[in-house]
Amino acid sequence: MSERVVSVIVPCRNERRYIERFCAGVLSQQVPSGWRLQLVIADGDSDDGTRELLQQLNASDSRITWIANPARIVSPGLNAALKVAAGEIIVRMDVHTDYAPDYIAQCLALHAETGADNVGGPWHAVPDADAGAMQHAVAAAFQSRWVAGGASSRRLDFNGWVDTVYLGSWPRQTFERFGGFDEQLVRNQDDEHNLRIVKGGGKVWQSSRIRSTYRPRATLSQVFRQYLQYGYWKPFVMKKHGQAASLRHLVPSLFVAALAVLAVPALFGVVWPLLGLLALYGAAVLAMTLAVWQQQASPVPVVLRIPAVIAAYHLGYGIGSLAGWWDVLRGATGRARFATLTR
Repeated sequence: MSERVVSVIVPCRNERRYIERFCAGVLSQQVPSGWRLQLVIADGDSDDGTRELLQQLNASDSRITWIANPARIVSPGLNAALKVAAGEIIVRMDVHTDYAPDYIAQCLALHAETGADNVGGPWHAVPDADAGAMQHAVAAAFQSRWVAGGASSRRLDFNGWVDTVYLGSWPRQTFERFGGFDEQLVRNQDDEHNLRIVKGGGKVWQSSRIRSTYRPRATLSQVFRQYLQYGYWKPFVMKKHGQAASLRHLVPSLFVAALAVLAVPALFGVVWPLLGLLALYGAAVLAMTLAVWQQQASPVPVVLRIPAVIAAYHLGYGIGSLAGWWDVLRGATGRARFATLTR
């Protein structure tokens, strides 16, 4: 009886610093008896030596396959990897995430138990071992349900049916039924694909047994640009599916719009409405900071940076959303400036 294949698909670009460690971690996964592992990496025209390193890794281990992704963004890379993946189960992974030794085994087990069209775990942010106070603050804020708007994907203990999961794993039939990833989306392509599954009658399952740790951005500017992109591409997803925006997606853009509106009378000396809104927001950020600190006790240098991180999340997402809605409503395609890497 021939072995069954599980394929790991990974888009990457300029990851020479991390790619060897990542590949070693994937290849050491505890794949159940009767299964064979395949790792497919789509390289987005790396110019830092990543491609040459992938060629060496491929020559030393036949389980590794690399392909070119000239588009340089995630969704075309995922689709290109899907075309050469031989697995009956497809597992998506990210270079900047560390995985429990049984990550793939749990994905396979939960597919058998649930029959879901996509199975994944929670999104768990953990700083690098040598991280400074800012990356610790980013990770602490990232994990807070108050900052994340109550998203189930940030709840490490949640088990159940959801709208989306971190990364994900799919039976091949899921892609045959619902299609691949939308190559027009630089961000949110995973959310859009999950939305397509759920609207099409499929199911997505999140399990706390699927464990991984994500390395968040290390600087405030990177966080801002990351959430600027998340906010920008969300309206394109909503337009495609005729999806109403949830409150957690609307609040940042409404706040930024209110700031812009109240800035006009402030220019003519009527500053109290703007100051009042800023005071209310400052109180809200302080409350969220205290909630983050209560949830995850942190040293003072970390706590002092959390308000700036929260503001970067909200302002980045809000400004990005408004820019995205502007382009969607005037029928424009996504702008290149919102497609650049944020690491």
